[in-house]
Amino acid sequence: MTAQPRPATLGDLKRAGYQARGVKEEMRRNLLRRLEDGGELFPGIVGYDDTVIPQIINAILARQNFILLGLRGQAKSRIIRQLVALLDDEVPIIAGSEVNDDPFRPISKHGRVLVETHGDDTPIEWLPRDARYVEKLATPDVTIADIIGDVDPIRAARGGHILSDELTIHYGLLPRANRGIFALNELPDLAGKIQVGLFNIMQEGDIQIKGYPVRMPLDVLLVFTANPEDYTARGKIITPLKDRIGAEIITHYPESLQIGIDITAQEAWVERGGKPVDIPEFVSEMIERIAFLAREDKRIDQRSGVSQRMPITVTETAVSNAERRAITCGEAVVVPRPTDLYAALPSITGKIELEYEGEMVGAQKIARELVTHAAGATFRAWGGESVSDEVDMIVDHFDRGNVLQLGDTTAASAVLEVFRGVPGLIEVVRELALARDDSPPHMVAACELVLEALVSDRRLSRTEGGRYGRRNGP
Repeated sequence: MTAQPRPATLGDLKRAGYQARGVKEEMRRNLLRRLEDGGELFPGIVGYDDTVIPQIINAILARQNFILLGLRGQAKSRIIRQLVALLDDEVPIIAGSEVNDDPFRPISKHGRVLVETHGDDTPIEWLPRDARYVEKLATPDVTIADIIGDVDPIRAARGGHILSDELTIHYGLLPRANRGIFALNELPDLAGKIQVGLFNIMQEGDIQIKGYPVRMPLDVLLVFTANPEDYTARGKIITPLKDRIGAEIITHYPESLQIGIDITAQEAWVERGGKPVDIPEFVSEMIERIAFLAREDKRIDQRSGVSQRMPITVTETAVSNAERRAITCGEAVVVPRPTDLYAALPSITGKIELEYEGEMVGAQKIARELVTHAAGATFRAWGGESVSDEVDMIVDHFDRGNVLQLGDTTAASAVLEVFRGVPGLIEVVRELALARDDSPPHMVAACELVLEALVSDRRLSRTEGGRYGRRNGP
């Protein structure tokens, strides 16, 4: 059976029985269909199933504009970009329209004139869903011309129009998002007069360019993002605009360690296409605990937040350090160790903003402490308190003056032989089932966790160069 050609004119649309819907109604119906079918609404978004996503669904079902309010690294931009999936595959527009004119209800002078002139022979084009999404990052230098539009004197001269003629307008991003989604990131950074233009067009559907009023009832879903810190640090959302936003949806960081681990595993680039990568479970847990501890540390500015990008980049850097070691030492599998996290300190220091007290200590020292404390918390979570006798043997070994120098480029087989000389260390690893198997890379990683945990508990000392020895002080 031959497929029917798509309508190419306004008359073809009428004969096909096409019925145009507003974009909010269109998204509402598509969302209802998804809910009925049980399909996944926001693939790749982890940890929001019971909080953020239901609120977004409610806002769309209510046909409301909304804002996602949250700290950096909380998937706000990723969520709004996935809203495109709720649009129809394509919609008809008047051919050549800059503002995606609905053939049945054109809003631009170009569209109205074309329909008046050609009637049912008005040519149409089909606009795919991806072309119906417009996104803009708000910055203080954004102008009315960028968002709404401006008079184009060259267009006026070429067309023989007076400047007050609507045909002389060069439309901005918002009119060009007509019949689609307009997303504005970091809304508080937008100048107040631009925000006024936004709420005016949201409520009354009219715009003013160079003093010339133009009636343009846009059909658009407006979605915004903002960081709470920006309300005081750089700007604010003006009250009339805030009043016209239907829903304020609060995003958040992972509420549990496991959710954070799942997000990091999903996002981090660890499959390098070379040697296979095998990350021990306790290493993944330790990395995630670094972020959780940083979000509680009073020396770190919590108004700025600690992005979920931190554990992602720490994982990637730790894997890279382990990859370098595996290649140098000829190891078959890349297995990151706790000490590889010290090689990832630049991925931590670049992701935290410090309070005054933290500035006095320094980002590098705080980052090292976070790694050490994460090791201690992870060891306890794996039952470290149940092996106190063996741990005492390890501590006693170092208290008698023994030292251990570890390098992050030493082969696992060589390091494991050194660890076997520490009484109680291998026994702790086996009793707590820290190592996935008896292979040197996994055994070494597990032994390092034990030593790092003892440093966290101040029972051992560790230099920046990786030298373990007796505890400092009483």
